[in-house]
Amino acid sequence: MRTFDRSLLADLNVFVTIVRRQSMSQAAIELGVSTSAISHRLRKLEATLGVRLLNRTSRSLIPTQAGSALAAHLEIGLQSIDDALNALALHRDTPNGRLRLNALRDAAKLIIGPILPSYIEQFPDMQLDLAIDDHLVDIVAQGFDAGIRYGDRVPQDMIGVALSKPLQWVVVAAPMLTKRFGLPGTPQDLLKMPCIEMRTGDNRRYPWELGNGADLVQIDVRGPICANETEQAIDAALSGIGFAYCLEHRVRQEVKQGKLEIVLADWASEGPPFTIYYPSRRQVPSGLHELIDLIREDQGLTRLATSSLSSA
Repeated sequence: MRTFDRSLLADLNVFVTIVRRQSMSQAAIELGVSTSAISHRLRKLEATLGVRLLNRTSRSLIPTQAGSALAAHLEIGLQSIDDALNALALHRDTPNGRLRLNALRDAAKLIIGPILPSYIEQFPDMQLDLAIDDHLVDIVAQGFDAGIRYGDRVPQDMIGVALSKPLQWVVVAAPMLTKRFGLPGTPQDLLKMPCIEMRTGDNRRYPWELGNGADLVQIDVRGPICANETEQAIDAALSGIGFAYCLEHRVRQEVKQGKLEIVLADWASEGPPFTIYYPSRRQVPSGLHELIDLIREDQGLTRLATSSLSSA
């Protein structure tokens, strides 16, 4: 059995083109080379295989029996290669497949949820496999294509792309709580009031950051409960258990409905935006660029050029 030499593939393609065109000059035009180059490649192929493939005269060019059989087999094989390349082009030009994404709970609710209907409608061949996790995970080791965290939590060896504008953090409370304890006039007043403590993904208690720049202060609040995710903290705040610290965007509806009110509004703090990150590589996963564009557009940001995703 003869072992296939992949370097022969180009010469075999030349041979099939000659047979299909029944002319060396026409084959040369199709392949964009000279007739002499075509003739040279054919002679080289016959010498390598040790079999005459074409009977040629000044007037005709006819495959030998062996050449005819080889051309028939090659047409099938080359068509399979062509089909595979077309499928690859479709995969590149029309996103399809599964995109595995690890995201913060707040990010999933605030920036992924709103664009999901559009994403699914525009890219029906994509499946978004979304894992909600407030812990900082190794997305490569755990098989994720990308992760979404706050901008200051993105690993330095990853490419990061902002998905939102800088985020506003506020203190909120239910009207029943402020009627009972009054409104804090300064951040320090919160130290004497019931607050919902926060625990981050790495299990550390998180001090509330109020104000910006030189005026920023950290308040190590205390209260009846400690929550490790936003939903718990907001539910507790709605029940009047304590003051809560959260993203303004997350409680916008509750504030509009009068269920919560923002206190210490002048001390709202600006934090890093939601940021998507992925390994530095030449080609990004199918569907990721489209997801980023939809989110950024929904958040009032400009779309990114495709080339910028490899160096953002």
